[in-house]
Parts: sequence; structure tokens; C-alpha cells
Amino acid sequence: MKKIVPINVDILQPFPEEQKDVVQQLFENVFSDFSKKIIVLDDDPTGIQTVHDVSVYTEWTKKAITSGFKEEARMFFILTNSRGMSSEQTAKVHAEIGRNIASVANELKQKFVLISRGDSTLRGHYPLETEILRKTIESQMEYRFDGEIIYPFFKEGGRYTIEGIHYVREGEQLTPAGLTEFARDKTFGYSSSDLAEWCEEKTQGKYLAKDVIRISLDELRTEKIDTIEKKLLEAHDFNKIIVDSVDEMDVKIFMTAYLRALNAGKNFMFRSAAAVPKALGNIRDKAFLTREELVADDSQNGGLVIIGSHVNKTTMQLNELKNSKLPIDYIEFHVNKISEDGALEEERKQVLLLAEQCIKKGRTAVVYTSRAPLKINTTNKDEILAASVKISDAVTGIVSQLNVKPAFLVAKGGITSSDVGTKGLSVKKARVMGQICPGIPVWMTGQESRFPGMPYVIFPGNVGETETLKEVVETLIKK
Repeated sequence: MKKIVPINVDILQPFPEEQKDVVQQLFENVFSDFSKKIIVLDDDPTGIQTVHDVSVYTEWTKKAITSGFKEEARMFFILTNSRGMSSEQTAKVHAEIGRNIASVANELKQKFVLISRGDSTLRGHYPLETEILRKTIESQMEYRFDGEIIYPFFKEGGRYTIEGIHYVREGEQLTPAGLTEFARDKTFGYSSSDLAEWCEEKTQGKYLAKDVIRISLDELRTEKIDTIEKKLLEAHDFNKIIVDSVDEMDVKIFMTAYLRALNAGKNFMFRSAAAVPKALGNIRDKAFLTREELVADDSQNGGLVIIGSHVNKTTMQLNELKNSKLPIDYIEFHVNKISEDGALEEERKQVLLLAEQCIKKGRTAVVYTSRAPLKINTTNKDEILAASVKISDAVTGIVSQLNVKPAFLVAKGGITSSDVGTKGLSVKKARVMGQICPGIPVWMTGQESRFPGMPYVIFPGNVGETETLKEVVETLIKK
């Protein structure tokens, strides 16, 4: 195994401007014949980071899936929140989703493409989710998945794949993913930065690195679409395909070859980050959202910001937010009280009271969980995850029992934002408005929700620069 080390960002070569129109036209030529429904299963709410004007369902009943299939839009999302589940729960949920998708697709005689949207830093229940989906759907349909396309590229978050190695941008340096804090995740950790080796590692040798099909950046940049298509046509038995990318147009070139392979009768599942739904759905860029587009003019209340993520980037962003001169109050939620009987609930009640007082005064309340590392006396991954979920439930309780409607709500962190949306706000279906900053999407809550017609900003824990949280909150606060 070769040593993989950090490299300088200078290696990132933007796609030549003069080729973009040609590539887009090549894609359009095959996209015009593409009629399958695109279903994106999102393991937390951040997979909508690149799209707009699509629906997100927070349940996976046959009724919800039928509604998604019948929409005019080519794509819909189902929020599973499985990154906050145990392995056993995840398997059960994905078997149910697979059965319901197969049942609805059979009834409507509608073909589909399935994207399992996971973390761009390679965390999550992989390969469990896609294996369950594959087995369930294949058992109920005349449908076979020839391959699985591993595609964690996500430019807005600084995630790039070069020569098969997945990198995370940290300042002016690209750090191999296996050397980052994300790889040390207590629940979803890993060691490999080479995606082929990562596949072998995560599947425990079921799929060997040497058998993984690689699509190189050189093949994409020289537009060897025939070559890429041929590689895809050779895939069988759910073999893994990894794709280099450093620019959105690289994804468009790959999708051109992919759609050709579909037309030739091949079927694939994606395990991807947020760049794939945008490219495959042919969703164009949209200007970043403003306060005027999101917040009602007559709103006199302040906003609410919930920060649950504990990654270093979030802590740095919180510290920068505290430099804001706008009317903001900061309320610490002491989560280390989880070990004391009843103390976490008492803490939640106190934080809720302070947040309500703040919002009623027209000030924005920033509720953040303690930054000190959580001390849990276990090494069991599911028990560690369960503790995180218990804390998230306590934080979410602030939203579900809030007696005043905030002008806006921002949630920072994957599990946090999912629980706030589904449990705190009781959203069943939301509309994705777009993004407020790169990689930071906004829902408009539905009529069934706790606070209808309120902008809900979903801010991933691992996205943005040090000043981005401050920029988002200051955009939303009335000047």
C-alpha cells in the first residue's frame, strides 16, 4: 500500500471555460431521452446542498413514495436520517424503503434511478444501506444492479477525488480523507483514503480493491466518453466504480457516459455526495438566497440557531459568530449532564426558557451544545451513537416545545438538523428553496409543520469556512 500524503491545492485544475458549452450539449443530447424518476435517499438533511425546487419527504410510506413518483419534477428526496440510527435500525428502514419503492414502481410501471446520498467525508452506514436496498429491490422486481458508483466528490465542501484518492480541503492543503478527523469518527471511522481500498475495507474484503473499476480525471478531461461507457458496460454483480472529479463539469462528462450505459440496458446504484443529484437531474445554478426571499417582512421575533455538531470546524465557526455586532444571545446547553439522572431534561427546560425570552425580544438565540468532549464509558459504536441521539433529542425538544415562532431557524450538524426538521418541526414534506451559502440549503416548511412557512437553514457540520456561520446568521437578521 503506497503512502498517501497531503498535497497543495494548486493541483486543482478548473474545467476549461471554452469546453463547458460543448460538454453541456453532449449531456443534453442523451438527457433528453432520460425518463426515469430519480429517487435520492438522504442519510441526513444535507444532501439537498446543491439543488432547488425539489421536494423532500421525511417519511417513506407507499403514499409518500407514490406522491414523489407522480410529481412533475424529475427528482425527489426521502430523508431517512439513518446516520443517526443503529445498524439494526438502518437495515430495517432500508428494507422497508426498498419494498415500498419496488411496490410503487411496479404499480405505476415507472422506472427509476436510486441514489444513496452519503457523507462527502465517507461516514455513514456503508455498505449496509446499499446492500439492503439491492437485495430487497432485486427480490421484488425484474431489476438487477450491475454496479455501484462511489462518488463522494463535493466541490462546495472541498471534497475532491484525484487518482482514486479522496481528499478534504483544509485551507491551502488537500488532506487525504483517511488522515482527517472524519476518519476517526467513533461510529463510522475508517483508514483508507484510496477509494478502491476504502471499498475493500468497508466491505471487509467482499469487493477487492484490484477489481474496482476506476474512472480517471484524464479520461474525463479528454472527454473519452466511449472509453468510460465501455468500462460501465463491463460492470456486473454490483461491482464498485470510483470516479475522479475536481469540478462539476467532470461529473457532467461522467453522467453523459452513464446515461449511454443506461440506454444500453445497464443499471447502477449510486453512493454519492451532493454533486451527483444536481448533475444527473440537470439542475442549473441559482443565486444565493437573501433575507428578503425567506423571512416575512412583518416578523418582529428574533431567529433561533441550534448548534449540535462537535467537529472542529463548527467550533471555529461558533467562535467567529460570537464576534458579530448584531443582536444575538448565546446559550450553552450543558450536554455532559447526560450521565446525571434527570439533569439533561432540567437543562433543556432552562435553555428553552432563555431562548423564548430572547426570541420574543427580537433577538436571535444561539443555542449550542458544550464544546468539551463528551465522556461516555463505552467503546460500543451503537451505544456511542445512542448517546448522541439522546442529546440530539434533548436539543430537539427545545424546538418542539417552543411557544414562539422564530423568524428563521438554523440547525448546525447532520443528526441535529434532521431531528430538528422531523421531530422538532414535524415536517412531512418541504420544498427546497435553494442555498444561502455554498453547500448550505434552505427548506420552506410545509403547512403541516409546527411553524408553517418558516425558512429552515440546514447547515452541515463539516461545511463552510470559519466565517460562514456568521455570514449566514447575519444575512437572516433584520438590520
